[in-house]
Amino acid sequence: MSGRARLALCAAAATLMTSCALLPLVAEPTWLLQLIPLIAVQSGVGAAARRVPLGRPLTVIAQVLVTVVLLTLVFARQQAVLGLIPGPEAFRHLTDLLQQGSTDVSEYAIPAPLTEGIKLMLIGGVLGIGLLVDTLAVTFRSAAPAGLPLLALYSVAAGLSDGGADWLWFLVAAAGYLMLLLAEGRDRLAQWGRVFAGGPSSPGAPDSGAVAPVRTGRRIGAVALGVALLVPLALPAMSGGLLGVAGTGIGRGDGNGGTISAVNPLVSLRDSLNTNNDRQVLSLKTSSNDVSDLYLRIVSLDDFDGTTWKPTQRRIVGVPDTFPAPLGLSQDVRRDTVTTTISAADDYAQDWLPMPYPPSGVNIAGRWRYEPVGMTLVGDHDQTTRGETYQVTSLNVQPTAEQLASAPEPPAELKRAYTQVPSAVPKVVAQTARQITAGARNHYEEAVKLQDYFAVTGGFQYDTRVEVGRGPGAIATFLKKKQGFCVHFSFAMAAMARSLGIPARVAVGFAPGTPQGDGTVTVNQKDAHAWPELYFEGVGWTRFEPTPTRGTTPSYTVSDTPGTSLPDQELPSHQTSTAPSAAASPSQSCTAQPAGCDTASAAAASHSGGGGAGPWWAVLIGLAALVVAAVPLSPLLWRARMRAVRLGAHARTEEGAAAHTLAAWQELTDSAWDHGIVPDESLTPRRAADRIVRLGELDPAAGAAVHRVADAVEQVLYAPRPRPAAGAAEDVRRVIEGLRGAVGTGARLRALFLPRSSVRVLWALSARWSALRSRVAAARPSLRRPSEQQS
Repeated sequence: MSGRARLALCAAAATLMTSCALLPLVAEPTWLLQLIPLIAVQSGVGAAARRVPLGRPLTVIAQVLVTVVLLTLVFARQQAVLGLIPGPEAFRHLTDLLQQGSTDVSEYAIPAPLTEGIKLMLIGGVLGIGLLVDTLAVTFRSAAPAGLPLLALYSVAAGLSDGGADWLWFLVAAAGYLMLLLAEGRDRLAQWGRVFAGGPSSPGAPDSGAVAPVRTGRRIGAVALGVALLVPLALPAMSGGLLGVAGTGIGRGDGNGGTISAVNPLVSLRDSLNTNNDRQVLSLKTSSNDVSDLYLRIVSLDDFDGTTWKPTQRRIVGVPDTFPAPLGLSQDVRRDTVTTTISAADDYAQDWLPMPYPPSGVNIAGRWRYEPVGMTLVGDHDQTTRGETYQVTSLNVQPTAEQLASAPEPPAELKRAYTQVPSAVPKVVAQTARQITAGARNHYEEAVKLQDYFAVTGGFQYDTRVEVGRGPGAIATFLKKKQGFCVHFSFAMAAMARSLGIPARVAVGFAPGTPQGDGTVTVNQKDAHAWPELYFEGVGWTRFEPTPTRGTTPSYTVSDTPGTSLPDQELPSHQTSTAPSAAASPSQSCTAQPAGCDTASAAAASHSGGGGAGPWWAVLIGLAALVVAAVPLSPLLWRARMRAVRLGAHARTEEGAAAHTLAAWQELTDSAWDHGIVPDESLTPRRAADRIVRLGELDPAAGAAVHRVADAVEQVLYAPRPRPAAGAAEDVRRVIEGLRGAVGTGARLRALFLPRSSVRVLWALSARWSALRSRVAAARPSLRRPSEQQS
């Protein structure tokens, strides 16, 4: 294998090893296995183009074209011409996938499900980095600058991850970069530029010119490692969506009104459901005598695009002293005023403020903003709930079934905004809704029938591990499988209510917590929940509970209104006692990191969670362990490889014999250096041999071997017609044995595992850096404008 082909292979391997830092960001590692052959093809095309040879620009263009074809083949085969050639339709499909991936990145928590959009972003991004590394390290023969794109890839991955295993991925990435530098160093050493190199002849002597590259290489290495370690610390760790903020993924207001540029504020649910580490997030004390209906609402999701629900982007204002009356609530509906004091745990950092709904006033310190439509509070300038204690005054609205049944039509504008159902939603959703609600005389009865269908009569089961896919067809899959958790039930009921003309949205927050002996109520992670809110004119936004065994069924849905179909009162979902739902088992709870439920649509939890790492993870962890183990052994491996190359076979020509002799002398002086004898480039080979024999305390046989090699080197360097010398490799091996026998165990181990001559790697790095700077400096005059050159 030629030196450049070996360098291309190492560049591809370094890219793949660095991309391992992205593994913690997604739930499945299969994308990396799919990436390996694509990187191999991309690198192979570059190697073939350089072998032709094509010019450097043409080589890069060929690799870019092949990369586009590979992405088309993997992600847009059906839209491409002949399944391979990208056309306008293929590019549109790839653009749509990128947009979907961007949405998924903002919605899902880490580890996110491996959707097609996220997979395209991962594979496409790594292929782009791989192309840059191959171009710099192989096409332009500058391996040192090739570390910059690798550093960027690692830094992005480390900044997004939770930091638990960043050190492991750093070692893997560093090993890949080191391997690339070693390959480039070997390619340079094959040209045998400097035969005599080293440090000062004695510890107190002035530095020679040969030491400067060592110092420069050390500086470059220290700076590179420092940047790689410090840059990720400066990037925000994400605990919500991949690009969320403190678990919410919202944009900040401007402090004077501004907007909530809100993406879905929910975080991953499924992994939390399968954890045994349930923790308290809130503690509250309330004036209400019945806490069974005390839901703490965080935010409402009212924008339904057929795939997911999310908050609409809205204007935020300063927090008013007294909140306006809830939209649609008339004076005829009974209500009580409730005062609740809420304390957030020190490790619960939520941007949205959990409050009973509807709130009428909040007493809280800090930087908070008010969103009037959803009646929610959101932190401004990094304000969160962490350790906060605040008091909320709210209304306990108690409508009757008759008031809901006789509710008039809502305002046309509100109905139009909250009954939109995208055309992408399968028709079976609306058809099923009409079948379930057949015979209902009004929207209230339709809502009760929908709730009862999911909670009691429809045969649905609460299951956190069900796979229902994602996208517009996920609701239909959920209705068919009849298994899911709070996200599926609430999203599906809200979508079906909209198809019937009932304004609907989804609320996210916490179900009632657990009363304590001291009169407080404890709210844990596993109380996190999602539920639908339906609008009835005269009452306003009204809570329903379709999720079996979760929360409490609202009393106004248990009605004696004639014509309604009510479930058996003995069933669990209709127990309206004060006993809270927090005692549910892990398989019957809706938990999440700060907000509550997954960002996916009505059945959008497409990734598996909590079911074990799986065989792919075991394989990748094993490979990563091997790479990590190889890092401290890399100097040993490099020296062993260099010794084998230098003392190996050579061409049976005068030039080959001469090169072999010089290589053998280089190995002898490096071996002496490894055992503490620093090379002195000012000496002739004969004087250098005397010095090695004296300082190494070699026996007569090993000393004679040193002089034979030195004589052969002088023949090559000075004789007009050098005489080929046989046995140079055997003489060097004899000298190495003599050096080992003359030192102690500690010195032998250091020479084996930390050889001093491995500093040549830094020399190679320094030389490449200097060459790059020289090329840049030489190119500057040609970049000047004609007017500047003539002046």
